[in-house]
Amino acid sequence: MGFDASVISGVNRFIELEFNLSKIELGWAVASLTLTATLAMLVAGPLSDKIGRKRVLSIAAILYTISAIGSALAPSFVFLVIARMIGGLGVGASLIIAPMYIAEMAPPKIRGSLVSINQLNIVLGISVAFFTNYMILQLGKSDLAWAQTLQFDAYNWRWMLGLETIPAVVYFVGLFFVPKSPRWLIMNGEDDKALSILNRINAREKAREVFQDVKKSFEAEKDHKKRTLKDLFKPALKLVLLVGIVIGILQQITGINAVFFYAPMIFEQSGIGTDASFVQAILVGIVNVVFTVLAILFIDKVGRKPLLIFGVTGIAICMFMLSYEFDRATYTLQPNQVTELPTAINQQQISPMAGITYDNDLAFKEALANTLGEDVAQNNESALITLAADINSTLILIFILGFVASFAISLGPIMWVLFSEIFPNYIRGLAISFVGLINSAISFGVQLVFPWELATLGNSLTFMIYGIFAAAGLIFILLVVPETKGKSLEELELILAK
Repeated sequence: MGFDASVISGVNRFIELEFNLSKIELGWAVASLTLTATLAMLVAGPLSDKIGRKRVLSIAAILYTISAIGSALAPSFVFLVIARMIGGLGVGASLIIAPMYIAEMAPPKIRGSLVSINQLNIVLGISVAFFTNYMILQLGKSDLAWAQTLQFDAYNWRWMLGLETIPAVVYFVGLFFVPKSPRWLIMNGEDDKALSILNRINAREKAREVFQDVKKSFEAEKDHKKRTLKDLFKPALKLVLLVGIVIGILQQITGINAVFFYAPMIFEQSGIGTDASFVQAILVGIVNVVFTVLAILFIDKVGRKPLLIFGVTGIAICMFMLSYEFDRATYTLQPNQVTELPTAINQQQISPMAGITYDNDLAFKEALANTLGEDVAQNNESALITLAADINSTLILIFILGFVASFAISLGPIMWVLFSEIFPNYIRGLAISFVGLINSAISFGVQLVFPWELATLGNSLTFMIYGIFAAAGLIFILLVVPETKGKSLEELELILAK
């Protein structure tokens, strides 16, 4: 899922030029996957209650494969969007069902760590995508005969997208080796199979205890009518629903998928050039993995709430500092630099801009568009910013890595842990689908408008907005979010859903 979602980060610049996309169309190419992921979340939970967690995940693996092949072969922008939307159905299903499945399998003492492994695998996929994007970019420039035969240069973005077929197939095969959820089996009257699986996870006495607790939870509800969305809004679930909605919004509104899906584009804004921006995107992936591992190590020791407080504080600070550094940046093309410009740029045409200092990125880009025309300015934006920008690119890198680290140790894994813990057994599938839907809808909006934000609001104001949302979320966490570590799902149900 991580690979499928983030591989687009290396593709953006190339499809923008190949299909002559506007900023909103570029945002649509990225966010279309999340749109159908959002729709999949509406049905993934209830569908998994009907046909099983494992079967839904297998369907997701097939959708990933179809999406990868279709995206790589896309002859048009519309075809590419449709292929990515097919992959989005798999993303939405696995994003909801995988943590639910793990939580239903895991003993309470290590449930937080095991659910976080889901997030670890997602960030590993993100990191692999960043690395393979850079590798394909370099192979396209190499003299290797096999690389030229495979046309990595002419079809670089198609190879980037097509490689996703490999993890999709591996995922499908791997699912043959996991058992069905014991809680789902009990819910569907297959008690013997459920107890057999619980015995493989726990000591025999503990397995019987867990089995009886789950049976009681479901039997208490068996005379009730089928749960609907209306049941989520009953007073007993007011606290857990509020926490689910706010944390679901906060995870995305602070800009994480803007960074993951547009990382090279963001780094290009600091004036380091295309190749270096792909290298720094790899650093984002590495930091993401390292701090997700730290979250797994600490989540069942320190607890969910302390990590959230620490991480969201870091997110707010890093976003405010990014805004400050971009606000300080100036842009000046020196007369001697005009001769270093790409041959596609008419030196005589751009020479009137030489020696003029622009106070922000918006003013500089507007001057480029007016001087060179929209197409030429867009095609050469990275090279022009690299020459003209007076900005501390090292600090930009540090604060982006700090933001990713803060997210990875807090909101990244902990949101899904909380979702799998705070909702009662009888409505967990529906509830996680609902809050996951909200989370994904916010993610879609962030991805869709990010290129437009950079072009319209500028770098500084864009990151300032993310920082403000993080500061507001921190206040909510301090005042409202409960601690859930060390308690069984049935104990949490009694405490939080009275």
